[in-house]
Amino acid sequence: QVQLVESGGGLVQPGGSLRLSCAASGNIFKVYTAGWYRQAPGKQRELVATITSSRATNYADSVKGRFTISRDNAKNMMYLQMNSLKPEDTAVYYCKSWVAGGYWGQGTQVTVSS
Repeated sequence: QVQLVESGGGLVQPGGSLRLSCAASGNIFKVYTAGWYRQAPGKQRELVATITSSRATNYADSVKGRFTISRDNAKNMMYLQMNSLKPEDTAVYYCKSWVAGGYWGQGTQVTVSS
């Protein structure tokens, strides 16, 4: 059973930064593609960024140049560095691993507001 636990969300002013973390119960990030999704109130969950086992990354157009996905295999951790945050980035952020069909974390709330 894979467990993913997100942390690092919170309230930040527009233009600010946050770093989200995703802790995995095993060394899965080294082997399987993983990523971050987000879901804003009343909207569908959307893909934010992905990182493959070879560290290739992909980003949604809305976050390119502002967000950076990374991972630390030794710590079984994945991160999402979010800079220049905008109110429209407000959402619950989820990490996902594509191991065995897919596992999700419980989500962490990010609120961008003055």
